[in-house]
Amino acid sequence: MSIKILTVDDSKTIRLIVAKAFKPFDCVILEAMNGAEGLAVAANEKPDIIILDITMPVMDGYETLTRLKADPALKGIPVIMLTAEAGKENVVRIAKLGVRDYLIKPFKEELIVERVGRVVALKPKVAVVAIPKKIGDGVRVLVVEDKPAIIEQIKAGLANTSWEVVASATPDEAIAAAAASPVHIALVSLALPDAGSSTLYRALRADPRTLSLPVLGLAVKSAVEEQAKAVQLGFAGIITKPIGIEDLRAKVCRALSLDTTSQYFQQRESALVVVFPPEFNQGVANAVSSRLTEQADEAVGSGLETMVLDLSRLQTADFTTIKLVIEAIEISHKAGLRHGLIGSPAMVAACSNFEEAKSLSFFNSFEEAVSALATK
Repeated sequence: MSIKILTVDDSKTIRLIVAKAFKPFDCVILEAMNGAEGLAVAANEKPDIIILDITMPVMDGYETLTRLKADPALKGIPVIMLTAEAGKENVVRIAKLGVRDYLIKPFKEELIVERVGRVVALKPKVAVVAIPKKIGDGVRVLVVEDKPAIIEQIKAGLANTSWEVVASATPDEAIAAAAASPVHIALVSLALPDAGSSTLYRALRADPRTLSLPVLGLAVKSAVEEQAKAVQLGFAGIITKPIGIEDLRAKVCRALSLDTTSQYFQQRESALVVVFPPEFNQGVANAVSSRLTEQADEAVGSGLETMVLDLSRLQTADFTTIKLVIEAIEISHKAGLRHGLIGSPAMVAACSNFEEAKSLSFFNSFEEAVSALATK
């Protein structure tokens, strides 16, 4: 069902601006020239949101809002106020009236779209780009950064993946890049000149093609105020500099709700292989742990008889590693799977430092593990 937006303003120009701003969206724009007309339209149409000017003939915005809030059938409709006065006293008065937001005239089209989009779910008339579902799918990452070294760092870090990096140095370049070819997520430097990050964010939200595009901020750890403002504006998260590629990948996966199962669980021959990546940490442990039982059950259902824990790419072990290994062994037992571990000499030596892991035995390769387990 189309969103109903009622704009109440005696200025025809303002009403035209609002109508144009929401043209790309599945909206019905209702109009009224003053508060009295606005109340009548609101009563008949029950709009999803009202954009209400303060200064109007016949009935101004203050009285109109007072009557809206007094009507049981209309008081729940969110209102965004328009005012030509930026003074603190005026803003405080508006806030006390119970509005959801306010805008100071003149304003840009993308700003009114962004503010309304915070309150109601705008749906674009055009089809949006399909979101990838798995970490191995092709993800197009738009990086907006005026520091070439950062862009090169991200490109190098993602070079061995199926992800593609589209780089832009300015908000205008980024908007053009997103329009030319769909992207799945944007990484935007919060240090762009002239408040470029917030300008770009609002522009992305005003374009139906990028309305739902997740946006992550890039910032130095000490830029706490910039980070807080970005999150308040609507950024999906922050990646701090210096950038850790695994942290970047994890936050992109989380923002896109990508299924990361394939990078930790693989089927080789007749075995379910649980892969411990080189960058193993608590986040990886949580991701693996949350899917262990499900993967073990699926393995049994597929006729597999063996679970192999591949720790060969790890050079050391900590309690998080040992805890996950023990959990995986217990789950394999419950599922009726034989289990084996693969590990480098360094890994074997590291495990010997933990009382819980001293009894663990390791194979040197997958082939050796499968061959030995087949005889059990």
